[in-house]
Amino acid sequence: MIHSVRFTCVLDTNVMLPIEVRDLLFWFAHDDLYTPKWSKHIFDEWEDVMRRKNVPETEIRKRIGWANQAFPDAMVENYEVLLDGLNLPDPKDRHVLAAAIKTSANIIVTNNLKDFPEAYIATYGLSAKNADTFLTETIDLNPDVAVNSFRKLVLNRRNPNLDEFDVLDRLRKNGLDDTANYLHALL
Repeated sequence: MIHSVRFTCVLDTNVMLPIEVRDLLFWFAHDDLYTPKWSKHIFDEWEDVMRRKNVPETEIRKRIGWANQAFPDAMVENYEVLLDGLNLPDPKDRHVLAAAIKTSANIIVTNNLKDFPEAYIATYGLSAKNADTFLTETIDLNPDVAVNSFRKLVLNRRNPNLDEFDVLDRLRKNGLDDTANYLHALL
């Protein structure tokens, strides 16, 4: 069940951007709806994506620093020894699976489900969910906490300041239709 810090999820690079998606994932983790995990490889990819999107280097450092400060136990280490033994459609994704195995995660949250074949990752006790499904299921199991987390996200949103409905619209624009609709219904 997705309802406590005992539930562990590795966040793939592709759910770290856009900001609204990452922020909702982080607020849910902050409020103990799950425990986030990631690796140096994931953060290296995240940095590369931000650079390609012309995010200033100071902002990149700030975002990485905030994530590590907010979740000091999220960084998975010593997973590299598992890489050569893993077989995924895209070998570049082996590091995500290796980090999930190393930390005994429950789920890989990724928007590239095709790169994590269900039957194969199940042999490691894992499943993969896209961000919209993961967040919707989390809301379903913990609606009050999830709504409070969302409201904190909105209250802490800066540059520009947005109201709840603006943030919901941005979530929809970024592929979180079910999540945004569920939160909207609960507000």
